[in-house]
Amino acid sequence: MGFRDRGVEIKTPEQIAVMRRAGLLVGETLELLRTSVRVGITTGELDAIAEDHIRSKGGVPSFKGYGHPPFPASICASVNDQVVHGIPGGRALAEGDVISIDCGAIVDGWHGDAAITVAVGRVPAEIEELMEVTEESMWRGIAAARLGGRVTDISHAIEAYVRSRGDFGILEDYTGHGIGSQMHMPPNVPNHGRPGRGPKLVRGLALAVEPMIALGSQDTYVEDDDWTVSMSDGKWAAHYEHTFTLTPTGAWVLTALDGGEAKLAELGVPFGGA
Repeated sequence: MGFRDRGVEIKTPEQIAVMRRAGLLVGETLELLRTSVRVGITTGELDAIAEDHIRSKGGVPSFKGYGHPPFPASICASVNDQVVHGIPGGRALAEGDVISIDCGAIVDGWHGDAAITVAVGRVPAEIEELMEVTEESMWRGIAAARLGGRVTDISHAIEAYVRSRGDFGILEDYTGHGIGSQMHMPPNVPNHGRPGRGPKLVRGLALAVEPMIALGSQDTYVEDDDWTVSMSDGKWAAHYEHTFTLTPTGAWVLTALDGGEAKLAELGVPFGGA
């Protein structure tokens, strides 16, 4: 284990390599789920697909049994105005729905965590734009990270991009986070704020960046299951997430199948993967 500074866990290159294995498992599972989304499938069936795949590859689902009350499933499945932490069950997806799928896996004690939002068939243009803005803001946040920079450089880049695209709600009560030997660790990674603040971005720090963006207000409430977070105004939201780290040569997105190389190149950012 590397040293800890104010609870911030710094990993060795060998530990980051294991996190890459966990990240690849998460990325592969999300791609499997993306292709499994269809009209009529239930969120519980998607959860079973995810758990089977994670365990078949020697991983352990990060989410199952996590928290208080213990989360009962292997993925979070949040539909339409549900933005995060939705519990999978008997809900069948319908044409025009969108579903946020958040997935985590543990490999040899190290975590990967990522999320995607998937449209079920055709959705209105404003929903397509919401999804595109949310995903792109995540990448802009990652692209803003540099060794020697600060955590809120990521936050500022996310907010600046979202604001440049329209009047969207940026959730402030839910943030990205550090990740490593635990799923949620310091520091928090807000999706808004001024740059140049927070812990320094150093080699061996791993962060999960996850903007949650809504069509309306940022205000949310927690449903009666004590987990599912929904939008107070009933408008729809999107959620994307990747786990990444910085190496001496650039950014390495541990949960992207290509390490983020293609997208980072598009944004003019050096790739730091193996």
